[in-house]
Amino acid sequence: MCNTDASPQNPAMATPFHPTEHDRLKALPKAEVHLHLEGCFEARTLAQWARAEGVALPRPEEDLFRFSGLADFLGFLDLACGLASTAERLAALSYGLCQRLADNGTGYADVIFNPTHWQAWHGRLGPMLDAMDAGFKAAEQDGLPGVGLCVSLLRTQSADEAVELVETLRDIRHPRVVALSVDGNEAAAGRTGPRFAEAFRRAGRHGLRRTVHAGESSGPEGVWDAVNLLEADRIDHGVRAIEDSALVGLLAERRIPLGICPTSNLVLRVYPSIEEHPVEKLRAAGVRVSLNTDDPALLGASLAGEYALCRQTFGWTDEITRSVARTSIEASFASPAVKTRLLQALDDW
Repeated sequence: MCNTDASPQNPAMATPFHPTEHDRLKALPKAEVHLHLEGCFEARTLAQWARAEGVALPRPEEDLFRFSGLADFLGFLDLACGLASTAERLAALSYGLCQRLADNGTGYADVIFNPTHWQAWHGRLGPMLDAMDAGFKAAEQDGLPGVGLCVSLLRTQSADEAVELVETLRDIRHPRVVALSVDGNEAAAGRTGPRFAEAFRRAGRHGLRRTVHAGESSGPEGVWDAVNLLEADRIDHGVRAIEDSALVGLLAERRIPLGICPTSNLVLRVYPSIEEHPVEKLRAAGVRVSLNTDDPALLGASLAGEYALCRQTFGWTDEITRSVARTSIEASFASPAVKTRLLQALDDW
């Protein structure tokens, strides 16, 4: 997430593509590995909850997702998450996320959520996980895609708070939790890799995978720390790595995948245009890249639209498209059985 004064417009929607192309991309077997639960609220739902709670929204419903900057964006996340104050609402939000996945032909998703945003659930991480799990289980029983949860630290938290979260996750051992994450504004928080190194080491010892937001609002230095200090299995964003050829070479050599979100990077002004976005340069340099939506409802993104955008802009062939989808599946924290099923379907696409 980075500075924005733009409305949530999906650049993929600016250039119409033939419905047959959209249908093919929806049918493409794929996973999503960079998706925030906080970014999946619908404006209508938030308006309903706000009326029920007597809470004033900052803007009319039709303009709810037009943000003046990062502070506005993050403050809005706290407000929205605060409205999800009951287990029923949290389960409904989780179920709706799986419906969004199915609408894009997504077979599995690693979903990030940051407990610090959810004020009604502070100190109740176990019940919060159970409420989300109820929604995800109901969705899976209805044939919707499966989800793993990546529990995220906020960059402004302390080292002790980070370790406490990891130890809490160890004690809970919730089967829905697959990874530890860290997110937030790199540019505002400064260098945080050293602060969280111990928490990430412990997460690895406890069997959690590790995924790190880096190389978005900061430069390549955040990606270096994600690799060297936090031992990231996967990096969320990572696009600013393109500014350091040695780092690009390292990512390619170690096969560390990047969960890239082109529309998010455009709407949040990381890059001025899709033509200047480095996803294709990274891919061509041998870095494993996947396409993702980040905060789809708030930013107006869809996963099929991300693939369409890159195919239109960079001339991705079916072979390249399939390779990017393959990376999304292989880089996910899905079970071996789910990965095998999706990869077999991908071979037939």
